[in-house]
Amino acid sequence: MLTITLPRIGTVAAWRGAARTLAGAGMAAEDVTWTIGKKAADLFAGTDIVPSGPQVRLTLPRDVIGSLETVLCHSDPERFARAYDILLRLARRDLRWGDRSDPALHRLLQQGKAVRRDIHKMHSFVRFREIGPPESSRRAFAAWFEPEHLIVEAAAPFFAKRFGDMDWIIATPSLTARFESGSLSFDLTQGKIRPPADDSEALWRTYFANIFNPARLMVSAMTSEMPKKYWKNLPEADLIPEMIRTAPARAREMHLKAPTLPPAHLDRLVTPRRTISETLTLETLKPVLDACRRCPLGACATQGVAGEGPFDARLMIVGEQPGDHEDLSGRPFVGPAGQVLNHALAKAGIARNSVYLTNAVKHFKFQPRGKRRLHQRPNAGEIAHCKWWLDFERAAVKPKLVVALGATALHALTGHGSNLNARRGTREELADGTEVLISYHPSYILRLPPGPAADAARDALTTDLTLAAEIVRSQASGSMPNAALSQPFKRA
Repeated sequence: MLTITLPRIGTVAAWRGAARTLAGAGMAAEDVTWTIGKKAADLFAGTDIVPSGPQVRLTLPRDVIGSLETVLCHSDPERFARAYDILLRLARRDLRWGDRSDPALHRLLQQGKAVRRDIHKMHSFVRFREIGPPESSRRAFAAWFEPEHLIVEAAAPFFAKRFGDMDWIIATPSLTARFESGSLSFDLTQGKIRPPADDSEALWRTYFANIFNPARLMVSAMTSEMPKKYWKNLPEADLIPEMIRTAPARAREMHLKAPTLPPAHLDRLVTPRRTISETLTLETLKPVLDACRRCPLGACATQGVAGEGPFDARLMIVGEQPGDHEDLSGRPFVGPAGQVLNHALAKAGIARNSVYLTNAVKHFKFQPRGKRRLHQRPNAGEIAHCKWWLDFERAAVKPKLVVALGATALHALTGHGSNLNARRGTREELADGTEVLISYHPSYILRLPPGPAADAARDALTTDLTLAAEIVRSQASGSMPNAALSQPFKRA
């Protein structure tokens, strides 16, 4: 049996060199005993290495070596033997790194996790106290910390990098890290002398007490992140019990002192409906639509989209709702569906600027999907809430004919939007005598795959708009076109 005594300072580096030598000599893990002494200048002095197996060449990934060396900072006395055994098995390809079905490797990985957590706690909970004279060219600080594992050498470089412009000492029960004039060194700790408190701690305690939010206190989460075993070395820790005890009362006090006045932007949302009906015109419709909260859609959309076109237009075209482009621009039918409608209007011989274009629902209903806003069909309640605006537009414009594009517009105008295909191309009369011609919505055409169905829908929309133009012209001249006479007609 070969006994290897590792030094207390530089333990990991010494183990690395010894493991490489032993593996190259073919020493099996069960033939080596590992211990730690005060010093070990020559790990193999006076010892003959008798191989007990074939030589092993250590060619492992850097992250695997790093994980093994992290485990060597654990307090388990068997860590050196376990790490060497796993090192040999990995090098011989008898074990795959990360295989937790192997009990030894599973325990090693768990210990590595514990060491990394302990290093994180040291980085978080070390509290320096100033010990150097004020007139010194470099300020000096000291701290006392009690880690669970032997992590001082692994954790100290973090402090050297972060506090490189000052001298400091971090003492632990086993080792003491010193950083003086830019040089980091380690010594065995002599006694347990904590540095005295300094004047800055009172300022830190005041800051800690004032950033504490009693309304968000979660004791279990706080003690999980800042375990009580570290409290004795934290200057602010003795404030915590009282802060926890008084948290409920302080939270209630914060609630009572919270402002109760509504924000200024709500003023535009509470315009009385009576005032709207008395003063509203087509010219003033847009800002009132922006403030509309008759249904939840107004709170989500960018803005309301009012109708557009001549206020005395003989033909009104009603769509479903604004899309993404319309919501951003504040104008109806300016997106892809608007392009389809423009093309159909042109083929039907109708100038867009001669038609009053609007929608049954005035705000964009959508579902967020990443950076996109996907269209959602308005429900019956939203259509009913927006019908007031559509009725106002019809009453103000007084069109001779209304074209309903799609089921939503048909629902808003006639009370039901079912059987669209059967009703498409027909005319219905509303209660006030206005005629409604029914057709497809351009967005329906866009959803169809390219082919005969899409072409037929486009032709149907063009045919319906052509008929609408003929009806409007014939009403102006007092005669009815033959195409209109052949179409079914009923009261809505």
